[in-house]
Amino acid sequence: MITTFSQDVRSGNFVAAINGIRALIERFPASLLALAFRIAVATVFWKSGLTKIASWDATIALFDMEYMLPILPPALGAYLATTVELGCSTLLAFGLATRFAAAALLGMTLVIQLLVYPENWPDHLLWGSILVYLVTRGAGAFSLDHLIGRRLFGDNL
Repeated sequence: MITTFSQDVRSGNFVAAINGIRALIERFPASLLALAFRIAVATVFWKSGLTKIASWDATIALFDMEYMLPILPPALGAYLATTVELGCSTLLAFGLATRFAAAALLGMTLVIQLLVYPENWPDHLLWGSILVYLVTRGAGAFSLDHLIGRRLFGDNL
């Protein structure tokens, strides 16, 4: 591929050279991308969950005075948020029930965006984009989902 590229450039065929580069880039494994996405977004929510359990009284106070979610009592909101952050982050890291975990975190991201911190939309857009990718494309080959699927369904995934 490199030799073909250099030959194309020397011969002045830049379109063929660009097409060759594009073809090479498109061979990047989507499963590596999914793995990177899973780890990246899991890390964000895992750290947030650990912060919540590090000072539970402060967490309850945040839910009471700053987050002020409608309908949910602050303590219940804190328990739910912490459970979702830690549980779904763990699932994403291992690639287990990935679509479910990503959908739950996507829902949480939407709540944060719409009800708590609308000014943080660039972060939420980034997390949401990654989570939508995982919901729609799955965990990839480097995941427990893939191993379980192969075990249950063989090569007919």
